[in-house]
Amino acid sequence: MACKIGIIAGGGQFPLLFAEAARKEGRGIVIVGHKGETHPELERIADSFCWVKLGQLGKIIKFFKKEGVEETVFLGTITKTKIFRDILPDWKGLTLWNKIDIKQDDAILRALAGELEREGIKVLESTIYLQDMLFPKGVLTKKKPSAAQLADIRFGWSMCRAIGRLDIGQCVVVRDQTVLAVEAIEGTDAAIKRGGSLGKEKAVVVKVRKPTQDFRFDLPATGLTTLESMLEAKASVLAVEAGQSLLFDREQMVHQANKAGLVIVGIEELADGELNY
Repeated sequence: MACKIGIIAGGGQFPLLFAEAARKEGRGIVIVGHKGETHPELERIADSFCWVKLGQLGKIIKFFKKEGVEETVFLGTITKTKIFRDILPDWKGLTLWNKIDIKQDDAILRALAGELEREGIKVLESTIYLQDMLFPKGVLTKKKPSAAQLADIRFGWSMCRAIGRLDIGQCVVVRDQTVLAVEAIEGTDAAIKRGGSLGKEKAVVVKVRKPTQDFRFDLPATGLTTLESMLEAKASVLAVEAGQSLLFDREQMVHQANKAGLVIVGIEELADGELNY
């Protein structure tokens, strides 16, 4: 029997892609899906599946133990604003929630991972079978960033690092070395639309990992929805930290960006702090 891996799935295509990759590696697939977030297709492809509501940690642990799961991954998105209206924790989830002093991404996810590991369920890096989905270094589009856009990328990069240290978000929108929008709980797409409405065609979107980023969860991610938000906002540049974030639908994204005359670039930060692409 194949060694099983548990998937704690949110929304989006990442859980589906991971499940397919893990299956090719000979792993049995046991999935926990979140109601209102997770794609129903996962129920069909899993060897075992369980629906939960946000906060039902005890139910997840009980299901995994029943299925003999000793390793798991966190994959996909959870609409963060749901913690104010749709969280329905069981006793174990509520107990853990009350122990978390700061209700921000890193604190919540690290607490969840810690509780799972205390129960004998190791949390693995989310990219374990999908290294080829990491954002590449270099200019992906036909159009390259101008000198003015590079200056905005450098400025936005330092702003991203600052908000990342505070665990606020991973993305900023800038123009002429001015911050137009900072990503918070509403997510990247909403921040792009807010910032783009101010910066218009000169808006530059920068997305960078947090300085203490844990590859087990909450990696920055971009894809077609990111590009659609940029087109709606008329933003001109997307700069993302290479090797530290996920890139979905690369071919389609680059094709549409080229048609619209946008710039997409993967940036590497060198040891001395210089940016390289």
